[in-house]
Amino acid sequence: MSKEIKFKPLNFLMIALGTAIYAFGFVNFNMANHLAEGGVSGITLIFHALFQINPAYTQLILNIPLFILGIKIFGKKGLVYTIYGTVTMSFFIWLFQRVGISINIDHDNLIAALLAGVFAGIGGGLVFRFDGTTGGVDIIGRFFEEKYGFQMGRTLLVADFLVLATSLIYIDIKHMMYTLIASFVFSQVVGIVQTGGYTVRGMIIITDKHAEIASKILADIDRGATYLHGEGAYSGESKNVLYVVLNPQEIIAVKRILQDVDPQAFVSIINVHEVVGSGFTYAVKK
Repeated sequence: MSKEIKFKPLNFLMIALGTAIYAFGFVNFNMANHLAEGGVSGITLIFHALFQINPAYTQLILNIPLFILGIKIFGKKGLVYTIYGTVTMSFFIWLFQRVGISINIDHDNLIAALLAGVFAGIGGGLVFRFDGTTGGVDIIGRFFEEKYGFQMGRTLLVADFLVLATSLIYIDIKHMMYTLIASFVFSQVVGIVQTGGYTVRGMIIITDKHAEIASKILADIDRGATYLHGEGAYSGESKNVLYVVLNPQEIIAVKRILQDVDPQAFVSIINVHEVVGSGFTYAVKK
């Protein structure tokens, strides 16, 4: 018996909102100021510049074969969200070309690039956060990752590079530099929106005074710690390795504890994209 697929109405609403924000920036900043774009959106701009074909149409047409490719990759639920995101994106690109809403930036390309990155980042972040995509090279990246083991990030980078390089057919180096600024802003904003501005650090501590340090972290910072069992590759000695998840401001407090208890402790601090659990996503029970 197949498991029933459940869709969340909120996801459809937020994906539509995300594609609307993305499309608004795409029309009013990328198209209006001759800024290129990576991926399928960039290809639509090339077709628009060379053949005057509306990106709203090419966005949809170019994604149709990719939908077929993505059937086995995303599954039914993911594919529905992807098709929905792509269709709403095309609709809003078409709509904003006909609705006279614009932001006067006095032909300042730098402001245009910054705003293009911000709108694309906010819109894209909302789409990704609520389980959607807008199709495009994301599908190609996932396909090559699962079929041939290529890292998705590298595939997307190569695809974006090829599209941007081809965009030099219709834009000059100056506008390409502004496009790269927009792409950088997009990469920063989309991560913030997707994670909700989440900033957490993981700290791995290798020390012989693990019990004392764990006790002080619990008492002074009110954070729990986990013992991971490790073994020195050279010495062969067993060690309890401390792992603790902290807010950025708590990192300094733990460093002070280490300085007092064991200045020779080996410490590795890593970025944590998400934490689900007591003290982070729900309150500690008192």
